[in-house]
Amino acid sequence: MTRYPAPTATCLAALAAALYASAFAAEAAGEPVIGLITKTETNPFFVKMKEGAAEAAKAKGAKLLTGAGKTDGDNAGQVTAMENMIAGGAKTILITPSDSKAILPAIKKARDKGVMVIALDSPTDPADGTDALFATDNYKAGVLIGQYAKAALGAKPAKIVMLDLFPGHPVGAQRHNGFLKGFGLPAPDAKTNELGKDAAIVCMADSFGDRAKGQTAMENCLQKAPDVTVVYTINEPAAAGAYNALKKAGKEKGVVIVSVDGGCEGVANVGKGVIAATSQQYPLKMAAMGVEAGVDYAKTGKKVSGYTDTGVTLIAATAVAGVESKDVKTGTDLCWGKK
Repeated sequence: MTRYPAPTATCLAALAAALYASAFAAEAAGEPVIGLITKTETNPFFVKMKEGAAEAAKAKGAKLLTGAGKTDGDNAGQVTAMENMIAGGAKTILITPSDSKAILPAIKKARDKGVMVIALDSPTDPADGTDALFATDNYKAGVLIGQYAKAALGAKPAKIVMLDLFPGHPVGAQRHNGFLKGFGLPAPDAKTNELGKDAAIVCMADSFGDRAKGQTAMENCLQKAPDVTVVYTINEPAAAGAYNALKKAGKEKGVVIVSVDGGCEGVANVGKGVIAATSQQYPLKMAAMGVEAGVDYAKTGKKVSGYTDTGVTLIAATAVAGVESKDVKTGTDLCWGKK
């Protein structure tokens, strides 16, 4: 694996100085300064979120600063980005927390300095670590695909593989437990970060939301449970990896794969029959709402609070009785990432 040298203190100081100078010029021009920190800069979900924030900032006359971790789970990178944005004069910071607990001290420092912090997509743990949360109802997203999987499976026995995110993450737990609820199995409520279990689950593994890791996890699960009938995945890259593993084993037919996200590649895979159904969420809307709240805070001093649901829609190639869904064309019209 290629390794890159860590940024020096001089480099970080120069970056902070550049951000500060940019923010000072924005402030002088009457522009509110808003920061956006995503988990990574490469995931299409966060690319679309950044685009949405940039468009909203331009429309609202705000200056947008952006930063991200190097990988999903890079808390230190997010902390550094936050510190630089505060030094650069940001009065509102929007963040998708990689580590829902480890980020809390940095957020507290920001809020103590009068910075409004809004979580996008993923809450902190506890959720009141930020001023507000704009996100999909991830528990509902799980419920929808659980209901669909149950109906699509019909009379076949439920032998479920669950490809999760990683331990302790609120989004991973909410989607997992929501799926169980929708499938009609015993499930924890949306407030717990513990993953529910049931005898119908023949294998659970962490995919980290990654295609390659999802494929490896599915291959390992097939060793334990070759007669799997349902595969739940935390997101669509993991679903694509699971499908690859099933296809290599000659078992892709007759297995119901369901997922969450609604990216354009994922929706295309619904159309191709790789994924049976996915719950679509809307990163552009999250970011736009966050920027609007930041501009309002700069103008009025009024902070937003609590949770705002940014919506979720079930996308399926084949509708099933009793479960409301939209077709692939609708999903394609609303998807994010490359079409």
